Formats: sequence, structure tokens, C-alpha cells
Amino acid sequence: MLIENTIILSHRLIKGGYRLLTLKSSKIAPMVQPGQFVHLRVPPSADAVLRRPFSVFRAQAGRLAILYKTVGKGTQAMEALRTGDEVNLVGPLGNGYPNVCKNSLPVLVAGGYGMAALYLVAQRTKVKGIVFVGGKCADDILCADDFRRLGWNVRVATEDGSTGQKGLVTRILDAWLNKKPRGRTPEFFACGPNGLLKAICKRVGRNGWDGWISMDRHMGCGLGACLACVQKVRKRDASGKETWAWARVCTEGPVFACRDIVWEDNGMKQTSNTQHRTSNVE
Repeated sequence: MLIENTIILSHRLIKGGYRLLTLKSSKIAPMVQPGQFVHLRVPPSADAVLRRPFSVFRAQAGRLAILYKTVGKGTQAMEALRTGDEVNLVGPLGNGYPNVCKNSLPVLVAGGYGMAALYLVAQRTKVKGIVFVGGKCADDILCADDFRRLGWNVRVATEDGSTGQKGLVTRILDAWLNKKPRGRTPEFFACGPNGLLKAICKRVGRNGWDGWISMDRHMGCGLGACLACVQKVRKRDASGKETWAWARVCTEGPVFACRDIVWEDNGMKQTSNTQHRTSNVE
């Protein structure tokens, strides 16, 4: 983990309130692994005193990019950032996605700007797979052409039918799964709203596949000290009996194995935290 004063190389509106912020970063960018995030200090504001966590969209030697949507006071303050401004980052933070297993078929599933957290998985995986992306409308479908340029098969669903197939992203995923793809075993990598993540874990579990999801929780410190971003996970005690424990999403996550998540209504609501979610998915 490093602290770095970065310089804004570009900051532009993409569509539907989504913006792409590209930063000059000589220290943090080369260290980023797929699924990790950075903690950004927003411009001075009486209503936005805490840093904001953002999944890393692109990272290479010398530059780093995040994709975000204006959803609250912190991101509203970020709209004022201009080329040449200095932005302080802490990162890279958290545990990211593992490497794709040998002989697996990587299947990426995203809701809205969950695509941003999955781009480095696609870019750094030698084996090309399939991407399923969903959103409420066409404005919520981001980066699809970026994945296509990497050689991935991209399939799109929107709830209003404005682009791709009409319906939830799980609908087009299930249509593909019902064809019982042959050859390599699917391995899932997902990022999006809790409904989507739970749906993916359900499908992964009943078929005995491997799956990895990036959880979204409100974060205070981003370093594991404040305990604001906990998630129940499965554990085994000394006798081997299955139990559960709290895991900190910012440090033990944000990426967890599907098999480890305890899904229940424990009062934790979906938030606009690490900029992952858009569509409700079953």
C-alpha cells in the first residue's frame, strides 16, 4: 500500500452521468492487481470529508483510470476536477481476483460499472472467455467495446430493452448455461449489485464450479481499522465444524470466493460505495 499525489491526465463524461478519470501514477498503478481498489481524497467539501473507494478500471506503467458515476456529494465534488489537478490516492488496496484456473473458461458477469472492476481480469487473462453485462438501460452498459477489442465475446441485457436483449442479465446467462457449454469448465468472476452476486453464487454452488465476487460495502478507512465494511463468511473451528466470522471487505476482500459468503438478510443494504452496482438482478 502506498500514498501518492497523482496528476489528472484527463477527466471526461462518457454518458448517463458516468465519468472516466485518468491519473498519472508512477507508484500505485504498476502494483495494481485485477479487482483491487484505490482510496481517493475528494476535493475539499464540508459534506465529503472521507476518502472514496473506487475499483481500478485500467492500470499500466505511469497511469491509472477509474470509472465512476455521480451518485452522492463526494462524487459530485469530483466533477470539479480538471486536467492538471493533483489528487491524493492510497492504494492499491484489498485482495483482488485470482488468476483463471488452467483449463477453465472465464465467465465475467457485471452489472453497470461493475465492468470497470473486471476489465483487468480480461486484459491480463491469456484465455479469452465470455462477458455478460446488464443494466437498467443503454446508458448503464459501459466498456463493452473495450472487452470486444480484447477478443472477448460480449453479451448485453437491459431491463428496458434499449440495447441488447430485454431483461435481466441472468436471463441471457441462463440461456447460455442451458446449452450446457462443452469443453472447459466455467469459472465465474462477477461484480455488481448484491442481487447479481447472490444469483451468481447460487448458480456456481449448485453446479460445483468456482466463482469469485467483488463485494460492495460502505468503507470508512479502507484499511481494516474502522470495521464499517464487514461481511459474514464461512469458517471452520478447531474441531472442523463449520461456523462463521466477520470479514472486512476492504482487507480480506473485496473479492471473495462464492463458497465462502454467508447470504442472509443481516441489515446490510446495497450502497453506492466502490461504484459497482446499477441493475437489480435475480
